[in-house]
Amino acid sequence: MEQKDLKLSGYRQLEQLRQEYESLPVPLEARDRILAGIAQGKKETDKTQMKGVIFMKLMKRTGMTAAAAMVAITLLTNLHPTIANAMEQIPVIGPIAKVVTFRTYENKTNNFEANIQIPQIEAAPETLNKSIEEYAQELIAAYEGELSQSQGEGSYSLDSSYKVVTDNDRYLCLRIDTTIVMASGAQSTKIFTIDKTTGKQLSLKELFKDRPEMLSSITANIKEQMASQMAADDSVSYFYNSDMPEDDFKELTGDESFYFNEEGLLVIAFDEYEVAPGYMGAVEFTIPSSVAGTF
Repeated sequence: MEQKDLKLSGYRQLEQLRQEYESLPVPLEARDRILAGIAQGKKETDKTQMKGVIFMKLMKRTGMTAAAAMVAITLLTNLHPTIANAMEQIPVIGPIAKVVTFRTYENKTNNFEANIQIPQIEAAPETLNKSIEEYAQELIAAYEGELSQSQGEGSYSLDSSYKVVTDNDRYLCLRIDTTIVMASGAQSTKIFTIDKTTGKQLSLKELFKDRPEMLSSITANIKEQMASQMAADDSVSYFYNSDMPEDDFKELTGDESFYFNEEGLLVIAFDEYEVAPGYMGAVEFTIPSSVAGTF
């Protein structure tokens, strides 16, 4: 590196860095906070300025790609402590997550039909979106297996769609509802509950990892709700206190699907036939804040 390059003024250097950085496809929230850190970093020492020059050269060799954006964020946190502190406040997934249809699987063969929406969460870690796609692939494999086994004879319909049921500062809950119709129908629900600060899917047992006794408390509350609903309405039926106790709902395993409603209350979701007869469909239980708190 030539000596004159090392004597670039802090202003020129940081301005050059700003222009380079603005072209990176990173979330707007991250960009605003990092640029604020850059503005405060104009009084940095010559040592910090040297790091800025090295950073710019590295970026030119790396290329302005999504991967380069991750390199930029990592190096900027080492470039200036103010930026590092700001980055600690940036969630892995933004306050308002954007969920899009990544692709749709469609098939119609005789009386067999499938329509499966496969969502993707923008700015989410690759492993998370991979898990969502793997779940969709399981549905596709089940459909294609039935189609192959029956050679297209008979009737079979599979429909799977998604919606966001929670999107707050901390959590994103992506719900995938699937209905399979053969001689009769069956509904199932899969909810991906994601901690935005880590970008990881959260299970019910992980939610209460510091309070494992909560699973027993929530189980007791669900049983209370079942008993209360059945006492109030003869048409309501659950697998609880039945003539076949071996099939009754026993307790939560910690792997059940769940989300948080608008009031921040925990909602546990069960597939059709899981805790109630088929005519009840897929059922849910909202857990009072006095039992589980709010989220």
